[in-house]
Amino acid sequence: MRIIVTSADRVYVDPSALRSAYIHDGRSRQFCVWRGRTSGALVLTRHGRAELVNSIALGVFRGTLSAPAADAAFADLDADLRDRSLTLVDLLWRRALDLAAELSRQHTPTVGARALDVLHVASAVTLGKTTFVTYDERQAALARATGLRVLAP
Repeated sequence: MRIIVTSADRVYVDPSALRSAYIHDGRSRQFCVWRGRTSGALVLTRHGRAELVNSIALGVFRGTLSAPAADAAFADLDADLRDRSLTLVDLLWRRALDLAAELSRQHTPTVGARALDVLHVASAVTLGKTTFVTYDERQAALARATGLRVLAP
């Protein structure tokens, strides 16, 4: 797989993809290689942070993740926010939600995107990002339909 080097200032990473940086899975190695070659801070919306935190906690509930592993993931996430390799950003929610509704109307009948996936694509567009990182095929199709470049490192 070819790893593309880029600047984080134009990138939005879907929280389910970002999870691979904090919880070891089959994508973690490649994701971390890509992240290591991507300069600057990645943005994370507050709803993206909530989704990422919930995903880690849900792993404990489902028994796929130990409580100590979850605690380590939370500590790593907090450290990345403190050292600014991840930056929490505010979002113009009215604009993002209105765009999400429009994207749903235009594209969900053909790509089958879920509501949160649409909201993340709308967030990327609202924030002026040009590249979208996801491993979800439907979300990738939606991102491409909006003109975003899609990466799945």
